[in-house]
Amino acid sequence: MGNVVIWKPADTSIYSNYLVYRLFREAGLPPGVINFVPADGPTFGKIICEHPQLAGINFTGSTKTFRAILKMIGDNVDKYRGYPRTIGECGGKNYHFIHPSANLEEAALGTIRSSFEYSGQKCSACSRLFVPENLWPKFKQLLLGHYEQLKIGSPLDSDTFSSAVIDHTAFNKISGYLQYASSCPDIEVVAGGHRDDSVGYFIQPTILITNNPTDKLMKDDIFGPVLCTYLYRENEIEKTLDLVDSTTDYALTGSIFAQDEEFIKYATDRLIDTTGNFYVNVQSTGSVVGQQPFGGARLSGCY
Repeated sequence: MGNVVIWKPADTSIYSNYLVYRLFREAGLPPGVINFVPADGPTFGKIICEHPQLAGINFTGSTKTFRAILKMIGDNVDKYRGYPRTIGECGGKNYHFIHPSANLEEAALGTIRSSFEYSGQKCSACSRLFVPENLWPKFKQLLLGHYEQLKIGSPLDSDTFSSAVIDHTAFNKISGYLQYASSCPDIEVVAGGHRDDSVGYFIQPTILITNNPTDKLMKDDIFGPVLCTYLYRENEIEKTLDLVDSTTDYALTGSIFAQDEEFIKYATDRLIDTTGNFYVNVQSTGSVVGQQPFGGARLSGCY
């Protein structure tokens, strides 16, 4: 109530953030309520975390950076006039679990959209997929049908589905995972895998299959258009739910696709600790900002 805000934008999105700030001002927000301060991240964080009147930090970004912020707050706790509240929304390794009873068409469309919107650069994007082995031929056909309709190109083109990744650092990171995938005997490239940084940092949406459910492609937050699939036996549903729960340190979003009501009830309880936002028969990017709470657990953040 009455607290002013210092807004530090990410280095790669300063201008778009500034336009939003201008809209606040033009809408009538008084000067000084929101203070827009582009700055070097480590320098900004050090100054803010050492100030005795720090009331709180609301952070969106990497788990590594949020940990550094928490450490700085802990190191400076004796300086503060109060106890700063911290809210963090960090990385994710979000999943779609396809049950044998699922509507496969809905699941395939939701998976493509969740995985490749914004070139996978959404913290809630689906990046690991669990599909019954016996349903994979049909599901793969549906998945590729939607995949082949994607147009990757200029964001100024109205029929472009998605565009380049944000910068060269992201391009190199994602390319490293794709190079690993192409050389790993446990992984099959189903679609995509190409990249081109001659004009922009373009990564082709990529669908992979691994026979190792604990491979790093099923664990790491890649933050790009890379979907890794594990095919499970229909009689190993419980074992596969264990993998969903235990494979990664993140717990941001996840979705199950099923028509079996008993399974839906069971899985909702069984997977309660695997996400901050859990969905049924809708993609893992289904949150509506401003209309529902959004946040994560484990290394995905706190709120």
